[in-house]
Amino acid sequence: MPDLSLTCKRTINASAEALFNAWLNPEIMAQFMSPRPDMTVKEARSDATVGGSFYVLMIGDKEFPHEGIYKEITPHSRLVFTWMAPWSHPDSMVELGFAPVGDATEVTLTHTHFTDEDSRDGHAQGWAGILGKLDAAIAA
Repeated sequence: MPDLSLTCKRTINASAEALFNAWLNPEIMAQFMSPRPDMTVKEARSDATVGGSFYVLMIGDKEFPHEGIYKEITPHSRLVFTWMAPWSHPDSMVELGFAPVGDATEVTLTHTHFTDEDSRDGHAQGWAGILGKLDAAIAA
């Protein structure tokens, strides 16, 4: 099967610095790192260094633990980390890009290495929901 990946983009009315930092701050991560309106984050941790790890426990109809290792942290422009969950492909990676667009920022999220098309498609919806919650969290 060919490598399956997805890309989501969203322009958010905030600085690249504020959006970049949100992905590394556990208090802010807890506000947006769950894909659906009926889900919340029970726990978020982040050691925001290259080689450091993060952990997010999403709660919906059950618990959805996610964790990863930061592979690249280029302040305010690029963030790369592994994406591990019990059902994830072992080489799953997420790359975030932050590009200023006037007073706003275009956030581009690329997630690679899925076990199948259903997983990729579910994550596409999930990441779109997370980017929407990020937009709302930053606007608040």
